[in-house]
Amino acid sequence: MQQLDYQVDTDRYSRCIEGSKRIRWDIDEDVIRGREFDFTQNFLPDGLSKVDLLEFLNENEKKLLGHIQGRTYANIFGLVERFITAKILEIASEHWLGDQIALEALIRFSDEELKHQELFRKIEKMIASKMPEGYNFMPDPTEVAKAVLGKSTWAVLALTCHIELFTQSHYKESLEPDGKLSELFKDVFLFHWKEEAHHAVMDMLEWTRLDKKLTSEERDQSVDDFIELVGAVDGILQLQAAADAEYFLNINKRSFSENEAKQIRDGVLKAYRWQYIISGAEHPRFQENLGTFINKDQGQRINNALASIL
Repeated sequence: MQQLDYQVDTDRYSRCIEGSKRIRWDIDEDVIRGREFDFTQNFLPDGLSKVDLLEFLNENEKKLLGHIQGRTYANIFGLVERFITAKILEIASEHWLGDQIALEALIRFSDEELKHQELFRKIEKMIASKMPEGYNFMPDPTEVAKAVLGKSTWAVLALTCHIELFTQSHYKESLEPDGKLSELFKDVFLFHWKEEAHHAVMDMLEWTRLDKKLTSEERDQSVDDFIELVGAVDGILQLQAAADAEYFLNINKRSFSENEAKQIRDGVLKAYRWQYIISGAEHPRFQENLGTFINKDQGQRINNALASIL
């Protein structure tokens, strides 16, 4: 167990605990409330699904493709919260004999992430019961978690902060203002957002604490690890986008030309890269946070990696 080597900001952890207590929610009583998903409505806004860019699709086809993306959207969050939970529990051990407020905040963080995993497992079952067979969620959450956790903690926290921040912007900027979404689907991400808001604060506190302990060489290696993690995320997105596009092409009522099918495949991948990589990488708070830790050369390496993905 490593020892802390600088003063913990107890007040900020304390405020996270207060927030956690104030907005604590239950999956069945507060979120689902006996409801089913309304498949006559959209799951994701066009700004996230990008289905509006596929102009040759009719409205029902756009809605169907959006439902598939919404299903994957929930599954992706269940996936990432597997490794986030494990990493937060690991980090919490550094506070065992230190600041007990920080320890409580991080234990609450991990408890809430476990609840989110349960929520998204339940959502998958509910959506699966109403959609045709043939959908496949390709990545294995446990195997992905093992691979991610093999990288440096700095890199994992950078990726986690990236995820927590785009979670915030997706809900506030896209989901919340859209009045055409399934109420249940929207509520899932309302309640998810409520707890992720203080998780993002703790991500940054722990990322900052860890960064202060690194040598220049360790930080440089961590930047490489982060780049590799982003590349691995893109690999998952390519795999899932291809699977989701094929599922759509198989269950849709009409067939498409070879060129239209290619546009659908490319469109789904473009949407997923926007949802899970670009919207986080371009988030002002992420750029500001990352910029405080890295030098110009390291920043250029990250930008080059993003450019190669796109």
